[in-house]
Amino acid sequence: MSQPIPTAAPEPVAGRYTVRVATRTSRIFTVIALALVAVLVFAPAFASRPMLQDLILVFLLASLALCWNLMAGYAGLISVGQQAFVGLGGYALFALIIVGGFDPLLSIPVAAIIVALLSIPVGSLVFRMQGAYFAVVTWVVAEVFRLLLAQWRELGGGTGTSLPRSATGDMFGLEFVSELFGVRSAAAREIIIYWAALFTIVLVVGGCYYLLRSRVGLALRAIKDGEVAAQSVGVSTTRIKFAIYVFAAFCAGLVGAIYFLQTSRISPDAAFSLLDWTAYIIFIVVIGGLATIEGPIIGAILFVLLRNALSGYGPWYLIVLGALGIAVMLLAPKGIWGNFSQFTGIHLFPTRRRLDIGSAKEQNK
Repeated sequence: MSQPIPTAAPEPVAGRYTVRVATRTSRIFTVIALALVAVLVFAPAFASRPMLQDLILVFLLASLALCWNLMAGYAGLISVGQQAFVGLGGYALFALIIVGGFDPLLSIPVAAIIVALLSIPVGSLVFRMQGAYFAVVTWVVAEVFRLLLAQWRELGGGTGTSLPRSATGDMFGLEFVSELFGVRSAAAREIIIYWAALFTIVLVVGGCYYLLRSRVGLALRAIKDGEVAAQSVGVSTTRIKFAIYVFAAFCAGLVGAIYFLQTSRISPDAAFSLLDWTAYIIFIVVIGGLATIEGPIIGAILFVLLRNALSGYGPWYLIVLGALGIAVMLLAPKGIWGNFSQFTGIHLFPTRRRLDIGSAKEQNK
């Protein structure tokens, strides 16, 4: 009978060794990261509205990229259909608000839960395929959802619909934020959405880091090193992959709900856009660094900066992005952060365990 993979670090024996995950650099970075989050919470007090909008986009793209990276970089699931769950999150939000009469802010987590539940039967279907077939089926599923939701007349059909002003004008917390910052309701609504996006990126980063440091992370690393070998020592590869798939769907649903609440308009083409929600995400992960936590965050920041700098150049914008992606894949195949950490040994989110063995002389003292 195969033996299960160790689920935790072994206990020290007679003081001979200790298992460490955190490093001095990561501990210092933890303090800096907490301070940065505190500053970002109060950013609406001093940041301009365009800056808040850019930060919202960075938070949402980084969250989506981190989840795609968790699937592709660790679980080996190359999906080109994450736009399915982004679109479902947006449409679930609009249905809850317009049809169900829910509060817009409270609809965000409910929409994400609905998407996670829908991902279970979808995952049962797509997991029948492997490799390139898996990637193709995920795209086909996204197209099926796009065509189905284009028939929903209550939400605008193929042309889409907008949120009524009465719904967004009564959003939970709107009055409080408006009085706190002394701004109008439109700006207060933007601040609430900004906080929701900030909460999402903190949740996703924390969730990914926790998973990679837990027994699930040990299983994912075993799968990454060799799926057959992982199965031979008792790792339930299908169950682990399926759990990661559902987690990524939940996060994509959050992203879709927050993004389309910000835009206040949704349509099948925008909600299920392959370019916006998968191609750009793959680009972000590639230039940042696959199988890292830091890489997708850096990639999302660079992407938004490049988009703002090159948006006035028309098609050249996409050409430059494509050329940059090819250059990174050729010259730095591990991505910007992957190559940086390889040469410097710096890991802000360390997930590997290090074994420190004491000398025999010290043990005999």
